Amino acid sequence: GALPITLATKWLTDVWDQNGALHAMSPITSTLETIVERWLTELFGLTEKSVVASFVSGTSMAIVCGLAAARFRIYERMGYDFNARGHAGAPLIRIVTSAATHSAVTKAIALLGFGLDNVEYVGSDDQGRLRLDALPALDENTIVILQAGNVNTGSFDPIDAVCDLAVEAGAWVHIDGAFGLWAGATTDPALTRLTKGMDKAQSWSVDGHKTLNTPYDNGILLCADADALVAALQASGSYLAYDQQNRDGMLYTPEMSRRARVVELWAALKYLGTGGVHELVVTLHRRAKQFAEELGQRNFEVLNDVVFNQVMVGFGDRDDGYTRSVVNHVQNSGECWVGTSTWNGKLVIRISVCSWATTEEDVSRSIKAFVSAREAQQ
Repeated sequence: GALPITLATKWLTDVWDQNGALHAMSPITSTLETIVERWLTELFGLTEKSVVASFVSGTSMAIVCGLAAARFRIYERMGYDFNARGHAGAPLIRIVTSAATHSAVTKAIALLGFGLDNVEYVGSDDQGRLRLDALPALDENTIVILQAGNVNTGSFDPIDAVCDLAVEAGAWVHIDGAFGLWAGATTDPALTRLTKGMDKAQSWSVDGHKTLNTPYDNGILLCADADALVAALQASGSYLAYDQQNRDGMLYTPEMSRRARVVELWAALKYLGTGGVHELVVTLHRRAKQFAEELGQRNFEVLNDVVFNQVMVGFGDRDDGYTRSVVNHVQNSGECWVGTSTWNGKLVIRISVCSWATTEEDVSRSIKAFVSAREAQQ
């Protein structure tokens, strides 16, 4: 479902086979990364901060980079040289996040050696939002990880309120917004309220290959502490010809060699513009609302408040086998593809409206596939 212009651009990029490590190796990649970094900063309303962008494979790696930067900065404030001394004997850094956090977050925590048993999980409400009343006291040795878009319900943590508390305490806030951060790139009040206060965080992870509809793989880290990010991802070598005036992309990523994935991201943003990004994101939200409304009209149980592009469907007292059979029938119909997830211990249908090409008619046809699938169980 990639935007056609981005798919064509990716083909060209693959033919060019540019390595985006250094400006000297690919001046065009360096230049486009600089341009896209500025565009993203403007789109997400982060112009008051000196934000740098890392162009990585996806949000999973973007989270790793963001938390690595946070780790470096917190230890640096403690007077502890983590790069030299590592975890052996290191002071404890607190990790605070929702009990409904995405598995990519827990993976990053484990990879970076924080220890999953050390995480302070905060309870969530019936939509998967972090409960503000359950948030522990924060301090300057804390990393708070918030969600902009729960993978099942699409819900957003109380970003504004938590960020205020974090700023007061001197804590680092990372916002995991793989698909949901794009809500903050619109002018729709129903969506921008979800990301209100996001500018008070220190790092943000988001995908191009989800909501923005670029080809895989295309992830982005935005970080307001460039020095910490570069230090955390340090690389040196006598053969590395760093440029003193132009961007060397490898300073902001774990990899040295990497493809020039920024080219299709640049193509998407150049083609869409701010108005096109707004239209794309808002349309996905509208199609999700339509999905929920038409399912409700056909007596399906929608379990979540549709605040962005996720719709979750359950079947009450029916067992998981029934749900799995309905999903299989829908998938085999060829009308649409939906998956399953687990919510409150039961198998549910998870609908993620994420393609620019999905029309009102497509949604209505998908609803008919749901009805047929249910009738096939009787």
